[in-house]
Amino acid sequence: MTAVSEQLRPLRGAASDYDALLDASARARFVLLGEASHGTHEFYRERAEITKRLIAEQGVTAVAAEADWPDAYRVNLFVRGEGGDETAAEALDDFRRFPTWMWRNADVIDFVGWLREWNDALPPGAAKVGFYGLDLYSLYTSMGSVLAYLDEVDPDAAVRARRRYACFDHFNRDPQVYAYETTFGGAEPCERQAVEQLVELHNRAAELARSDGWLAQDLQFYAEQNARLVANAEAYYRAVFYGRSESWNLRDRHMAETLETLVAHLDRTEGPTRAAVWAHNSHVGDATATQFGEIDQLNIGQLMRERHGEETLIVGFTTYTGTVTAASDWGAEAERKRVRPALEGSWEDRFHRIGLPGFLLTPTGSARGRQLERAIGVIYKPETERFSHYFEARLADQFDALVHIDQTRAVEPLERTGGWETGELPETYPFAV
Repeated sequence: MTAVSEQLRPLRGAASDYDALLDASARARFVLLGEASHGTHEFYRERAEITKRLIAEQGVTAVAAEADWPDAYRVNLFVRGEGGDETAAEALDDFRRFPTWMWRNADVIDFVGWLREWNDALPPGAAKVGFYGLDLYSLYTSMGSVLAYLDEVDPDAAVRARRRYACFDHFNRDPQVYAYETTFGGAEPCERQAVEQLVELHNRAAELARSDGWLAQDLQFYAEQNARLVANAEAYYRAVFYGRSESWNLRDRHMAETLETLVAHLDRTEGPTRAAVWAHNSHVGDATATQFGEIDQLNIGQLMRERHGEETLIVGFTTYTGTVTAASDWGAEAERKRVRPALEGSWEDRFHRIGLPGFLLTPTGSARGRQLERAIGVIYKPETERFSHYFEARLADQFDALVHIDQTRAVEPLERTGGWETGELPETYPFAV
């Protein structure tokens, strides 16, 4: 334990807790901030605190999250003082797809409100901080956004887009139905139409964004990115039945491509841009350092390291025990679940034995051996935890830095269900011993 302990800095709730991390990020253009679950308050809080310092001290002007592009763009307009929303809660109202608690929670409300206040206080002409989504699940919402944009700027192009996107109307506006019917049902896929629409929008970018001002250029980029998302989501949903690696790789390639395209757009319109990325450890931690890399699964962290080298800094987050907001099955309601103490021999168990409530770790040679690491997504199944939530990883190769918080609590959803309010009974119920 001594070798690991020598590389850590205790977290004391002080402004200086992340000084070393800010020193390490000084030359990074992409700072990837992970999480070991999608439902832990401390992960959201600490990522927000790190991001605030990146914005205030190092000029980061883009926060890119594992969230749907059109839903996040509404938040982007709000934090920039555009759009019609008056509060952070209103700006988050489009996040209605499962899992709603991932972005509709108290910690995100606080951070979005802070972003708006930061931007409002900037001097005229200063680059404002934006909030963007990287994910590709919004197939039909993104089609609707493309059509709405073209209805405003080019009605004839909107007619052509409707004709192309009508191909998707035969599947009850359900991506899962589309995936099944085009894979097993003999239905003709809509790949050609989706790509044609993207190509037309891209080729006419300069013409459609000819109007003066930031917003006109940004709305054109927003529409083109929605068209790109439709094309990539179409391929993703057709791949879901072919195995985890193919669809996973399509999704993470899309998120990495979106991040790079976004930064390139902001470079052109607002000047040199640096980005903070919020996504799960499984997306930002370099996949080549995990057992998934052995089956050719890649992720954002791996792709950004390969393409941008030392301009990429990856920060992971772990916990030993506590509670988490998660569901028992896909599409089920949010529950406040107990997180079991980490398995013996895992990285989290090793960190727990250090005896600190929280610390920042710079993994080095002693953390290059393979050990178990826990990952909780939007579903948590403690009854099958070893199989469902653990994988092997070489921590020092996976992350450049790691934040461990030994005991954590569930993030608070904006819509609390009875299952969340009650939470799980303790294992010692009814004896309380």
